[in-house]
Amino acid sequence: MTPHIYSEEEIEALLVTARQLPPADGLRPVTCETVLGLLAATGLRISEALALRHPDVDLERGLLTIRQSKFRRSRLVPLHPTTTEALRAYARSRDKRLPSSRTDAFFVSDHGRPMNYRQIEYAFACLRVQLGWKARGGHPSPRIHDLRHSFICRRLIGWYQEGIDVGNAMLLLSTYVGHTQVTDTFWYVTAIPELMAIAGNRFEHFVQGGSHA
Repeated sequence: MTPHIYSEEEIEALLVTARQLPPADGLRPVTCETVLGLLAATGLRISEALALRHPDVDLERGLLTIRQSKFRRSRLVPLHPTTTEALRAYARSRDKRLPSSRTDAFFVSDHGRPMNYRQIEYAFACLRVQLGWKARGGHPSPRIHDLRHSFICRRLIGWYQEGIDVGNAMLLLSTYVGHTQVTDTFWYVTAIPELMAIAGNRFEHFVQGGSHA
C-alpha cells in the first residue's frame, strides 16, 4: 500500500512536539525527538536505530555502524554534519541525566534502560493524535516506517529536480538504506504519485526531443 510521505513541515512539527513530551525535565522527550529525527534524516529502520550501541555511533567521523540488520546484513551509514551534531547533543544530555547508566545502548529511557519499540510507538501515536494528522497513503494512519519511505522519496525527488541520473545513483541509495536488491528501492518510484509525475514529465520532455535530464 502507498505510504504516507511526510512534508518537511510535518517532520519539523513532529520533532518540535516530541520535545514537549512529558516529563518536562526527563530524558524521554529528548530521546524520542532524536530517534525520530534520526529516522527522518537517514531512512534507518526503527529497529536499526534502537539497536545502536555506543561503539556503533562514531561522532568524530559522523558514521553509524548498523550491525546484523534485516537479512543479517551490516553496513556503514555516513551522517550529515547536522545529524552528527544532533546525536552529539543527545549524548551530552543523556550522560548528564544518567551518568551511571550501565547499558551501552545509545538511546535510553529515563530509567537508564534501552529505549524499546513499544515506548517509541506509543509516543509516536500520542504525537500523531496531538498533531491531528490524516493519512494520505493507503494505511489507516501515518506510521513511523513512513519516515523511511519519506527519506527515500525526498532523495529521489531531489535527484530528479537536479537532473541527476537516478538510475546510476539508485545503487548507492539502495546500499545506504540497507536494501538487498536495488529493485526494492526502485519500488518507491512507482508507489508515489509525486515521483510518477516527475518521471512522466521527464519522459514527455525526452520524446519531444529534449535532453533526458
